[in-house]
Amino acid sequence: MVTVGKNIRTGFAAFVLGLCVQSAHAEDGITKDTILIGQAAGFTGSVAGAVKEQTAGARAYIDAVNASGGVHGRKIVLESLDDGFDAKKTPEVTRQLIEDKKVFALFLFRGTPNTEAAYPVAAKANVPLIAPSTGAQSMYSPPRKYLFPVRASYHSETTAIVNHLVSIGVKKIAVMYDDASFGKDVLTGVQNAMKEKNMTASATVSYERGTVKIENAVKQIAANDPQAVIMAAAVDSGSAFVAQMKAQDRNPMFFTLSNLSANSFIKALGPNGNGVVISQVSPYPFAVTSPIAAEFIKAVKGRPDVLPSYASIEGFIGAKVLIEGLRRAGPQPTREKLIKGLESMNRVDLGGIFVTYGPDDRTGTTFVDLTVVSKDGKFIH
Repeated sequence: MVTVGKNIRTGFAAFVLGLCVQSAHAEDGITKDTILIGQAAGFTGSVAGAVKEQTAGARAYIDAVNASGGVHGRKIVLESLDDGFDAKKTPEVTRQLIEDKKVFALFLFRGTPNTEAAYPVAAKANVPLIAPSTGAQSMYSPPRKYLFPVRASYHSETTAIVNHLVSIGVKKIAVMYDDASFGKDVLTGVQNAMKEKNMTASATVSYERGTVKIENAVKQIAANDPQAVIMAAAVDSGSAFVAQMKAQDRNPMFFTLSNLSANSFIKALGPNGNGVVISQVSPYPFAVTSPIAAEFIKAVKGRPDVLPSYASIEGFIGAKVLIEGLRRAGPQPTREKLIKGLESMNRVDLGGIFVTYGPDDRTGTTFVDLTVVSKDGKFIH
């Protein structure tokens, strides 16, 4: 009896110890059947249209993965919270996702200042942030352990725009940009690209981020009468700038970056959209022109919640990178394993575009294309 009692006590102690060890190593957001991923983005505010398109595209890929069994038997659940595109609110929303919702990883945040404000919160909690929707240089260099950008950088886009303008003989180029980190990053990219061509911008004028106070920018740039204007702006301010310039009989070539690639920007431009050039960081999403486009079109077919757009395919691609990282993290995922899994991706083919990371590398993808808005509001590439 004594021996039996000792065995029972020993077995019980081992059981309790096992539970303690299991609990100590359990990661937030991981259950037997699910992996919880958190998103903070402006579902209200000036970028709401683009955010909803991107998120719908991401959910289309996640739903397709879940329908085929998930990742190592676990379904992916995306918890999305609204930060109103207000960088002052983003840290608190990020904290809520990590501490209250207990997500495993963060995904598809929107905006340069928003992502920069969120990163310290994520890093302190050792939580990776994947596929932020910003191409600011701060996302890539210096590489940060918990940050994995997917899209090509704004500097890659501005280089493509400047090279194109120079190739067609345009020399007088102005820049209209918001006065926060996004606009300043784009301005630096334009200036660096022009410096390589022994050129300088003919005018650089900022406006207050989060507003449509673009009258001063219109006045100064209209007076400069440039051949082309590169805009680092939001949906409302960018479309208002084009409209007011045209109202003053100023019709330079208007260029903007992929942050305005959503259908919502085309709608905001209305009849003023004809001829506006937008750089893109994703392949053409409206026809089967690449393997990733074919996969995307198949995934969104018959879904009223997802319209094909450059914004929605960007979300789709970001989700594909997230899922690949989770697969590489293995059947018993931890955040460290997720980081190692992502860092093992060296020129991984996503379907015609490639993604690259490493312990000291956060390149992501490098795909950049230029598209033109037609008179009927369609993208021509």
